[in-house]
Order: sequence, then C-alpha cells, then structure tokens
Amino acid sequence: MTDDERFMQRALDLAARARGLTSPNPMVGALVVRDGVAIAEGFHRAAGEAHAEIEALALAGAQARGATLYVTLEPCTHQGRTPPCAPAVLAAGVQRVVVATADPNPLVAGRGIATLRAAGIDVTSGVMESAASALNRTFLTAMRRGRPHVTLKAAATLDGKIADAHGASQWITGGAARVEAHRLRSDADAILVGVGTVLADDPALTVRLDGPWPREPLRVVLDSKARTPATAKLIHAGRAAHAVIAVGAEAPEARVGALTATGARILRCPGADGRVSPAALLAALAALEVRGVLVEGGAEVAASFVEAGLVDRVAMFFAPRLLGGAKAPSILAGAGRALPEALALGPLSVRQVGDDVLIEADVRRG
Repeated sequence: MTDDERFMQRALDLAARARGLTSPNPMVGALVVRDGVAIAEGFHRAAGEAHAEIEALALAGAQARGATLYVTLEPCTHQGRTPPCAPAVLAAGVQRVVVATADPNPLVAGRGIATLRAAGIDVTSGVMESAASALNRTFLTAMRRGRPHVTLKAAATLDGKIADAHGASQWITGGAARVEAHRLRSDADAILVGVGTVLADDPALTVRLDGPWPREPLRVVLDSKARTPATAKLIHAGRAAHAVIAVGAEAPEARVGALTATGARILRCPGADGRVSPAALLAALAALEVRGVLVEGGAEVAASFVEAGLVDRVAMFFAPRLLGGAKAPSILAGAGRALPEALALGPLSVRQVGDDVLIEADVRRG
C-alpha cells in the first residue's frame, strides 16, 4: 500500500463514522498531511454541518500551508447548506490535494478539481476510487441516475420462501439478522413496503438499534387503492409526516381523506391500470431529497421494482430452514423473466449473521 493509499484509507474510515447520518449529503472524510504525518483530520457529520475538508483544515490552521489534503470526494464549488469547499482549500494554501473520486453531482461534476488545478494546486484523483465509490454508492447512484438508489431486502428460507403457505412470516430469521436489518434501515432515507405487508403484519418501519436513531427515514407504503388503515403503526410510530402513502389515480377520495387526516403525506403517483408506477414513486421521493430506498416487501412489490429495472443492490438474509409449499410466497412474484434475461448480480459479499447468512450484491448492468 502506497502512502497515498494509506492516508486515503484513513480518510475513508473517518467518512464511514457518519454512516446513515449525512443524507442527503455523501459521507466524506479528510486528512491534512505534512512531512508524512497526519496533523489534522475531519469528517462530515450531518447535513448542514461543516464538510470534512473544512473541519480538517480548521484544525490544521496555519500548518495546512504547503501540506497535502486527502479527501474522499471532490471538493464542492457551490453554495448549499454550507459554503463551497474549493475556495476554502485554496485559501488554506495547501500544496497538493489527493481525491478518491469525483463528485457526479451536476452542481460539482469536475468543477472542484478544475478550480484547484487552475489555481496551480497539484491534484491527484482516483486514489482508492473503488472503495470510495462503494462507500457512497447510494449518493453516487442518486446523482448519476436522477433517482434514489434502491436496495431490495428480503428474509427467506434456503428454498427462497418469505412466508409459509398460510402467510406466516415472523420470524424466519434470528435476532442477529433482525438487528442487521435495522442497520440497513438506518442507512436508508426511505423504507418501503406494499400495502399487503401493512395489512398482514402492521409493521412500524422504524430504526430500532441500541438507542434512538437520530435520523428518521420515511416510512413508505405502495398502496394504489389507499387501503392502509388510519391506525397503522407506520403512521404513528414517529412523525406522521414521515409516513408516506403512495396512492394511484383511482384511489377512493374517502380513504385518501382519512389518511390525510392522520398527518401522513399522500403522494398521488401515475401508473397503468390505476396502480402506482415504481418509477413515478421514485421520482416523487427524489423531489423530497431521498437518496436511498430500502424495499422490504412483499413479493409483488419486489417484483415490480425488479421488472422496472429499478433495483441497484440486493441484501438477502437466508435462514437454515426449508419450508416448501407451492403456495408459499417466494422472494419475487410477478411474471418472472426468461433465464437469459435473469438479473445478474455481483460481486457477492457473503457473511454469517447469527445462524443466518446475509448475501449482498450490486446489480450488474450492461
């Protein structure tokens, strides 16, 4: 590992400290290095707070002049919740800047690096780019595709069943897997289920870890006909405005009115045959600065996102059990695909979580 890689790895480790806390911003870490020694470091802690390079440069003070700045994402050039970073880097007098990956945000898109180079700063880009891209895959997808990054999560038996033939699904996986599932929720801006799951299980869709999670993801229901009960847990589990009911054009006004009265946010989304289009829903969520969506169920909802080509990553928990049953639901319903058109995944990350196994992978495109 080169010195650049070693210092960048430290910056990536710093960035990861704010996992699940920075959205709609990315996770970013920074280091100021002088004479081969890190003299200051920082990371972006939450939207509206100082960016990583600003924090690190402030700690370095006058020692930043002539030093090297390592940062995991290209410094920004636009005024957002905080002032732009590139001018502050110039003002600090650093001699060299090492960047892990460029920022595809249309407001940045290479301008940060260009600004620094135009001022005579030596800029090296692409150091540990793969690791930096993986860390911020949600933000990068949202910027590049103009819609939220979608992770499809499921818990199933080894034969792929998410419930038994009678519809019982609690609990397929063990306690450790459920904790890990809440960690996945904590990374997301929105947790999405179908109305069938709401009617069957009445989930709260909250993040439940060791203590109260400081950021409250949206709790979203795909509910074309507005069948979600006004008493549903997901409406009352947190701020009612963080409960989002996506309804179709033909949803009965009386039902929509009852849900509106609870304080829940109603999104009317177009789609075929009165159903909600997943693409239209993602567009509506993007307008709410949602960067990442965790799709939790059920099988028809999962299939609708897969069939629309809108799944970017999967997180599948498998329990060491076999259920069988032709009528027992599997992870995906819908019409299915021909074998040559199967969704390709990889590379795979496989790890044991308690007695269960978690498989994670990005969807391969192209």
